[in-house]
Amino acid sequence: MIYLAWLIPVVPFVSFLCLLWMRKAARSLASWFAVAASAITFGLTLAVFFASFQQGTFTQEWSWLTIGSIDITFGVLLNPLNSLMLLLVSFISFLIHVYSMGYMKGDSRISVYYGYLGLFTSAMLGLVLSPNLLQFYMFWELVGLGSFLLIGFYFYKNSAKQAAKKAFIMTRIGDVGLLIGLILLFWQTNSLRFTDIYTSITAGQVEAGMVTLIAILIFIGAIGKSGQFPLHTWLPDAMEGPTPVSALIHAATMVAAGVYLVAVMYPLYMASAIALTVVACVGAFTAIYAATIGLVQNDIKQVLAYSTISQLGYMMLAMGVLGYTAGVFHLFTHAFFKALLFLAAGSVIHALHTQNIKEMGGLNKKLKVTSFSFLVGALAISGFPLLSGFFSKEEILAAVWADGQYVLFFVALGAAFLTSLYMFRLYFLVFRGEPKKSLDHIQEAPIGMKATMVVLAIFALGIGYVNTPWFGTFLGDWLTEGASFLTGGHHSSPVWIMLAATIVSLGGIALAYYIYEGKKVDQGNWKQSFSGTYRMLSRNYYIDEFYELTFVKGTRGLGMAFHYIEMYVVSGMMDMIQGFFFSIGKTGSKTQNGQTQTYGAVAFLGLVLFMAFYIWKGGY
Repeated sequence: MIYLAWLIPVVPFVSFLCLLWMRKAARSLASWFAVAASAITFGLTLAVFFASFQQGTFTQEWSWLTIGSIDITFGVLLNPLNSLMLLLVSFISFLIHVYSMGYMKGDSRISVYYGYLGLFTSAMLGLVLSPNLLQFYMFWELVGLGSFLLIGFYFYKNSAKQAAKKAFIMTRIGDVGLLIGLILLFWQTNSLRFTDIYTSITAGQVEAGMVTLIAILIFIGAIGKSGQFPLHTWLPDAMEGPTPVSALIHAATMVAAGVYLVAVMYPLYMASAIALTVVACVGAFTAIYAATIGLVQNDIKQVLAYSTISQLGYMMLAMGVLGYTAGVFHLFTHAFFKALLFLAAGSVIHALHTQNIKEMGGLNKKLKVTSFSFLVGALAISGFPLLSGFFSKEEILAAVWADGQYVLFFVALGAAFLTSLYMFRLYFLVFRGEPKKSLDHIQEAPIGMKATMVVLAIFALGIGYVNTPWFGTFLGDWLTEGASFLTGGHHSSPVWIMLAATIVSLGGIALAYYIYEGKKVDQGNWKQSFSGTYRMLSRNYYIDEFYELTFVKGTRGLGMAFHYIEMYVVSGMMDMIQGFFFSIGKTGSKTQNGQTQTYGAVAFLGLVLFMAFYIWKGGY
């Protein structure tokens, strides 16, 4: 069965082609067709996953291009890391497809929507299966195209068009770094196959300075895709797409691709202490930076978007402190509770037709399944004891402490506290308290939407037990199996780290309860007293304004300057030269008047001049 792994990205791609080809005729059956294709993809993935689990690393390659002595291949690579990602992407995608049947019901472009989902899923699965960097890069760009189409699905809204364009351009900036790193890596190792790259790097065949440069360039690509500072501004705007799309992009696909890229190239990063430090610092800063912004957002999807940025920063922090297993573990658990949170938010939006949390409240009385699901997701992402996020966050904190990065450790603790605070601010404002408007017309989501939320809630509750110091570090042991260049699966840590993680989690929840449920703090007075801080946080530290003032207007001004240079300098010179030769031609054309005496006079004059020159030169 493992030899059919190449079919996994093919099935959703075929569904994409079919749905676009028959987008009008198949509108009534589009959702069923897409869900069936997604189910087949997930079934194939399960079979391949278990075969890979038993067989170990598997490679299947075919020759694509031969240039001199260099053979460029395409194919399939299966190892513990990408087998895990393969299962995660196909499972979350299947649930999103099922959920969308209820959420997108009645949409006139539902065939196009499911077609784009198929393209996006196919690209991500192809990326995960890639055995070399060239194939990886091709699918990486295809993921960007899929996200552009999905974010801009509501193209008739100007905000959606702008968000899609912004996502495409911002991620392309990061992709330039990845492309340059890829070219330099090929120059240094004469290959783009991951196994060859690993061998060259671990054997020390690439000098240290070049390793650092390549690692940082590749990390720039990861910064773009995973929404790390400073290329993060596209990700909150990506909320303009349908909510199931937000769940897919933010849970286990596009934004996870950046973390996955660092994990795939981890031998490169382990060979450069500077590159690891850059990854850790960028991740830690992003985690705390996005968490502060999430405290004041009033759009339910915007809060979750900044939460995603913060959690991705956590994963990058783990990768930068030799916490390979911790980073991948948090990526794994995050996929479930973040997808759950977005789908629960989608259920709220589906019922109320608004995303403003100031217009919500008391929804637990009407949306019981949604309220319970959101609560489970909020507890899990907050690191509540014994839920999935608790184990993966504790693993990251242990890795940071074990690496001696004590400043980053306290930054990570602060980010964890803020996560609990803004998530339960969201929960209390949306589901608790008094309703801001009548709830008589509010109904719970359709059965398909509820079923997917319940399934994800079950995983968010218990999936963390695959890697704990109490029941066994199964995930860590499996991920590092056969990979001698990786660190161990679990970082043993003092008991106080687990206690500290518990205290900050419960402390954030308690503070949120004190402020938003107990109403012990007058929020109006707080905003007035710290109006500058509140305005700065609500405006994303004015990063968008800074980019608009510098890069956007600066580029536009530079373009206008070149336009005027071209118009008045270059074009002026060309016009002058053109006019000169035109004048000569016009003057010469006047002599062509058809009068024989004129031609004779010119010929005689020419003969006289010729004879004069002949005599002046002294004859032949």
